[in-house]
Amino acid sequence: MKTRIKSAVHSACHPFGRVFCVGAVLLIALSVQAQNLFEADLNSGSIYEFTPGGTQSTFASGLDGPVGLAFNRAGDLFEADQLSGKVYEFTPGGARSTFASGLNYVYGLAFNSAGNLFVGSGNISSGSIYEFTPDGTQSTFASGLDAPSGLAFNSAGDLFEADSGSGNIYEFTPDGARSTFASGLSSPFGLAFNSAGGLFEADYGSSNIFEFTSGGAKSTFASGLDRPSGLAFNSAGDLFEADVFTGNVYEFTPGGTQSTFAPGLDRSVGLAFQPVPEPSALALLVVGATALLVPRRRRS
Repeated sequence: MKTRIKSAVHSACHPFGRVFCVGAVLLIALSVQAQNLFEADLNSGSIYEFTPGGTQSTFASGLDGPVGLAFNRAGDLFEADQLSGKVYEFTPGGARSTFASGLNYVYGLAFNSAGNLFVGSGNISSGSIYEFTPDGTQSTFASGLDAPSGLAFNSAGDLFEADSGSGNIYEFTPDGARSTFASGLSSPFGLAFNSAGGLFEADYGSSNIFEFTSGGAKSTFASGLDRPSGLAFNSAGDLFEADVFTGNVYEFTPGGTQSTFAPGLDRSVGLAFQPVPEPSALALLVVGATALLVPRRRRS
């Protein structure tokens, strides 16, 4: 790994000089930056934070059935508080405020590219997906669902919803047109896309994780779990899964090798990784600053 990074830095620095070298080094550093994992712990009413090495700390407590988690681009964490019917917003420092209230059994959360928050809410035959602008303005995006649970956007901006009661995964275009992406599942719960566009689904009833191609072809990625719920990918492409009944968080390599990342939690449900900072803006900032500091060559 060190050899590859050194080679990449040398390749970027040689033709462009010291100023662009700084930008190249920053971009490479950001691409391998570690992310902390946040976990919604249902029974304890807490949100736990884990370093990449697995060190656990309490980010928030005193919640009422935390289930869904999602970060916005600014790094604020949003939490679906199932029993209170609220969505809480947390700053990176942990300060809490109420973003939305008066909902009925909130579950999954997901942000679209415009920064609007989508919230799955409701039970069998009474489920809806609500859309919230950054200032909290609420509208109904979809209704008549059966216990909407996991939500996830693909790169094209289509929203996928795990409809736990019907056993379907629905796909919604940005304007709200609905189609059935997959059916015959057993209480689908968590959803997550990998960088290649594959959709992964935590099948709560069958205790499997299924993988779907963009065309809907299904395969079994992992089995023998105990009520899988939340799913999240880190920047390295590893999949993390919240296992409700064991209370464990498992990590899977892209090839499917399983290991235990965090054991013994109290009904682990939702997962989310903190976002990696946008490399382009930071790189340009450092490159520009360095350009002012790098001494100019003296004329002979």
